[in-house]
Amino acid sequence: MHAGSSLQAGDKKGLETLCRYIARSAVSEERLTLNSSGQIIYKLKNSFSDGTTHLIMAPLDFLEKLAALVPRPRVNLIRFHGVFAPHFKHRNQITPHSQVKHQSPSKKNYHMTWAKRLARVFEIDVTTCPICKDKLKIIACIDQPEAIKNILLHLHLDPYPPQPSPPRGPPETLLTSEHTVQNDTHDFNQAPLHW
Repeated sequence: MHAGSSLQAGDKKGLETLCRYIARSAVSEERLTLNSSGQIIYKLKNSFSDGTTHLIMAPLDFLEKLAALVPRPRVNLIRFHGVFAPHFKHRNQITPHSQVKHQSPSKKNYHMTWAKRLARVFEIDVTTCPICKDKLKIIACIDQPEAIKNILLHLHLDPYPPQPSPPRGPPETLLTSEHTVQNDTHDFNQAPLHW
């Protein structure tokens, strides 16, 4: 998203458009089909300069192209230019951290506790009794697997975590659809294309 994008307060329609733009997928499923030989056919939104309107590739080649779109872990995805660039000589005069140095030393940065994180993410308040609504006090943190298993068995609860569902294949619509493509296609097995 470009840094120049902005919304007015209360602009629900604009916010929805922006959220849809950010959450869009890498490829359009409506333009993705299989041909009778099991190859992936992707219809381009705009044709290439040579007139190509569809891309044809083997399923593994398609997965390779999708995997290339996933950013590497712990890579900064935000790039700053101009005065906000990392090595700009006067950057420390315009960034907010230069003002933080003047704060009183009594203010400390505390990490959020696990109880506050549960309350924020799952709306589960573990610091309040569900029966009497009084504040609870944490007296112990049990992290030994055998002790946790014994406590759960004593409470007649299943001590084992639920097993994950088995992996599923591609959507049925993609597997069963047939698509006839004109002659203006590009076959990935014949000539490479750069994405």
